[in-house]
Amino acid sequence: MKKIFFVFVLFIITAGLFGCTLADVKVEMLSERTALENQVLGSYNSLDSQMLLAASVRGVDTSGNIARPPEHSREYKDTISAMQIIDFHADDLDSFKQLGWAGENNQGLIEPMSINRTDIPETLKSFADRYSAEEFESVISKVNESREKIMLRVIYMNEDLDEADLPEVRKIFAKLNAENANPGDKIQDTDGNWLIKKDTP
Repeated sequence: MKKIFFVFVLFIITAGLFGCTLADVKVEMLSERTALENQVLGSYNSLDSQMLLAASVRGVDTSGNIARPPEHSREYKDTISAMQIIDFHADDLDSFKQLGWAGENNQGLIEPMSINRTDIPETLKSFADRYSAEEFESVISKVNESREKIMLRVIYMNEDLDEADLPEVRKIFAKLNAENANPGDKIQDTDGNWLIKKDTP
């Protein structure tokens, strides 16, 4: 895809904060995107920035004392928490995808697949052995619940959107997740077919 306008690539580096990154999400703002896509992704970028500030900034008043953080709504705090949950489980989620246990569906969520413990790469054997089916399902559930909260928050942040727009917002997040999936990951197209993402040239 030719990038005609500009590209905003968001690499969130929080190793000192959480020990991992927010899945190294690349959010690209391109002229080829629709106005709604740019609007939604712009709001998502804003949430990323707010998460980093909430996690890393401790205010200091003029006397050198640590200031109280600003008050935020419960919805705001829930959204920041949701982004931190996604960040926390990012590495495990990548491993699930490499194992073929999960894929990115066309609703912006993680689709659990069957847990197959045969033909596991040597580098992932210890990981696969320590994960029970219950733990696997719990992680998928937490990540999907967090993604839902973020999508609803993005709608809330845009006064010209409401919950009736959620299906379209889901498609936008699904497209973003598919774009940021690694080669070899399973992704679902708009027709519901499951594909293996190929290497980009």
